[in-house]
Amino acid sequence: MSILNDLQYELKKADPAEKLIYINVALFLITFLAKTFMLDWFTLPTDISLTLYKPWTIVTYAFVHVNLFHILSNLMVLYYVGHIFLDFYTPKQFYNFFFLGVIVGGLSFLGLNYINQNSGAALGGASAGVLAIFVGVATKVPRYALRLRFIGSVELWVLAAIFVLLNVLQIKNVDNGGAIAHLGGALLGFIYAKQLTKNNDIGAWFSNSLNALINLFKTSKSPLKTVYKSKNGKKTSRKSNKPANQRQIDAILDKISKSGYETLSKEEKDFLFKAGKK
Repeated sequence: MSILNDLQYELKKADPAEKLIYINVALFLITFLAKTFMLDWFTLPTDISLTLYKPWTIVTYAFVHVNLFHILSNLMVLYYVGHIFLDFYTPKQFYNFFFLGVIVGGLSFLGLNYINQNSGAALGGASAGVLAIFVGVATKVPRYALRLRFIGSVELWVLAAIFVLLNVLQIKNVDNGGAIAHLGGALLGFIYAKQLTKNNDIGAWFSNSLNALINLFKTSKSPLKTVYKSKNGKKTSRKSNKPANQRQIDAILDKISKSGYETLSKEEKDFLFKAGKK
């Protein structure tokens, strides 16, 4: 149970890029164990009518990877470029770029397959969302340089252009619907970043809708009350400004800042995890 608590704590404190990496790795293992089920129910079908029957696949396809090289390449780009992205954009915008890139990529894939009469295989992989983030930050800071081993410094716009060009060259293969999906994500990233320079957040509706959906599942909790006795002996109550265990939480957090999370005892980790869920 302690291991599960540790994993949940690490996920909770992770930044958006790391959270997506953890989720993708976990779902890759599930896909490895239940490949047929994951491919049947969570990849994006080529047939639009099947997509209407399974509408969630317009998003879930991004979390289904079958090929090890495919997921490793996506997660490496997501880790390095994602952290650069978070230096210039907010976590909410990170999720907006990623998921809107996934959705636009999926719609591009469906459009191509409609024209080609549903040729090719179902779509899976996070590349459309990853490219949306890559192109988005490359549009924001094109001259930002990455130092690559054996190559030297390469500016972001050059790397993004190479990724886009490689996908353009693959469009000729009608069975490779993934290329058009990647380009759809890249286009979304470019347009989104350009609109943000004009103070127009075209993805704000997505985060607002997501927050509204999350709030529907939140249960309201009444605040703690402290009982006092008045001078005439009658009991009165008033709302407490702090939870009763706040001092213990502060002490544990102070211990983490000084000595690190690994120095906590099992009881302290369990207490902190339970307090975080309240």
